[in-house]
Amino acid sequence: MKRLRWWLLRHRLKSIQLLVLDVDGVLTDGGLWFDAEGHLSKRFDVRDGLGIRLLQQAGLQIAFLSGGQGGATEVRARQLGISHCLVGIKDKPAALTALQQQLGVSGAQTAFVGDDLNDLAVRPVVGLLFAPADACRPVRHGADAVLRRRGGHGAVRELAERMLQGRGRWNHLRRDGWKDRND
Repeated sequence: MKRLRWWLLRHRLKSIQLLVLDVDGVLTDGGLWFDAEGHLSKRFDVRDGLGIRLLQQAGLQIAFLSGGQGGATEVRARQLGISHCLVGIKDKPAALTALQQQLGVSGAQTAFVGDDLNDLAVRPVVGLLFAPADACRPVRHGADAVLRRRGGHGAVRELAERMLQGRGRWNHLRRDGWKDRND
């Protein structure tokens, strides 16, 4: 049923100026890998990275907002040219509201992608809330739409394509391709 809402959300997607992404479970599959010395690794999907770059090219601002620690997340943000990488955040609504004020973006112009219970708290301060296919049940039920792809496996790319379609930019990209391979 949530998938049928995409058609209705198309107009609202056009007004989004800021896309905020949780990291663990959205940009990654939620898994954490530790080596023998205890160093943490995360896996990011390059398709999501290209989706982010395409949205940036279309003029959207992108931010990472995570309750987890930095390290790999901050490296990925730098690779993608994302200057707003907020990690170790315990109060996501307060941090998001401060970011919106800093950027001059309203809640109605903000979309958020989250996968777990702590992400539901941002609902009152965003215009649209999206969930990857494998998000926990309360987030899927509270989201405006549920993506078909899982976190860390193209969910952000799927949303990027839908946002670009709504802005009339997707067919051009499909026809001409993407020239910059910095994803």
